[in-house]
Amino acid sequence: MGYEHIRSDGRAKRGDFHTPHGVIKLPAFMNVATAAAIKGAVSSEDLVKVGCQVALSNTYHLHVRPSDTLVRDMGGVRAFMGWDAPLLTDSGGFQVFSLADLRKIKEEGVYFSSHVDGKKIFMGPEESIAIQSNLASTIAMAFDECTPYPASREYVADSVSRTTRWLARCVRKMNELNGTENTLNREQMLFGINQGGVYPDIRIEHAKTISEFDLPGYSIGGLAVGETNAEMYEILEKTVPYLPANKPTYLMGVGTPQNILESVERGIDLFDCVLPARNGRHAHVYTNFGKLNLLNQKHERDGDPIEPGCPCPACERHSRAYIRHLFKAKEMLAMRLCVLHNLYFFNHLMEEIRDSIEAGDFGAYKKNKLARMTESML
Repeated sequence: MGYEHIRSDGRAKRGDFHTPHGVIKLPAFMNVATAAAIKGAVSSEDLVKVGCQVALSNTYHLHVRPSDTLVRDMGGVRAFMGWDAPLLTDSGGFQVFSLADLRKIKEEGVYFSSHVDGKKIFMGPEESIAIQSNLASTIAMAFDECTPYPASREYVADSVSRTTRWLARCVRKMNELNGTENTLNREQMLFGINQGGVYPDIRIEHAKTISEFDLPGYSIGGLAVGETNAEMYEILEKTVPYLPANKPTYLMGVGTPQNILESVERGIDLFDCVLPARNGRHAHVYTNFGKLNLLNQKHERDGDPIEPGCPCPACERHSRAYIRHLFKAKEMLAMRLCVLHNLYFFNHLMEEIRDSIEAGDFGAYKKNKLARMTESML
């Protein structure tokens, strides 16, 4: 198991990541199944049809509901949701970040209140890893603090130091659990997380430090939380070279097709983002010529599919006019069709990226792709 390098084109990498649950062809996009489901009435079978290689579920949400012990009793999250492929669990650190008004961070971990029923919860590195072990994901994420933006240099430096100490505790706990006979997935992989806000020197030093843990993979967290795209790209430009080139590098919570193309060029291998499903549920769909808002009046009698030539389940059989009608009639099928199209678009984008790197023309591909796509609503 581990990372197999196939080809580089500049800093863009094409590789295969061999895991206990199958091979992930990189670069790849992880479809976000927060509570063991893609929002929009999309099943695990649907994910296969739209080319998904790896899904992502959330430790905090599954711990709160239905409980990680229940999921364990059902055979782990993959068995629970009927997903026969790799799956990554987020540690819960970002959800703690998003509960800023409900939590208190200390050295031992974080005390916070459930967003569901207000119940008091404590989560530290050991608790996060134990929950993820119960979920039996392919890849578990280390417990960290996602620092806010903006944040002072002093705050970020202190937070990063604590995140490093938490990583050491995560490693110890995972080694312990993977050595326990009744653990569901004794080959569970742990990824470390690089933090440091928008301070390049803190990011670089932290990348060097966590690289010494020799983990199966590494991620860059704490971006896409309010900083500009230019700031994010600068951090990637300066930080990625200090993470191991022979391990997958995962940019957490990013992003748009444009973000993905720019980040692949800077050496990123893995992505996740809620945008494809969230936008789809609001009638915003991605195409190679920009985004469409299917609620616009001009689509009322539009007989074209979302994107002509697209083989996704929505475009194969349905027109923009029909899907617009479904939204107006508040039919759930509208959301389902748009989410399926967007997930297909993102997974097919990654396939094109992989092919272009293998062919040695990623730079030309990226330039042409960006020239065709815009972020503005049409």
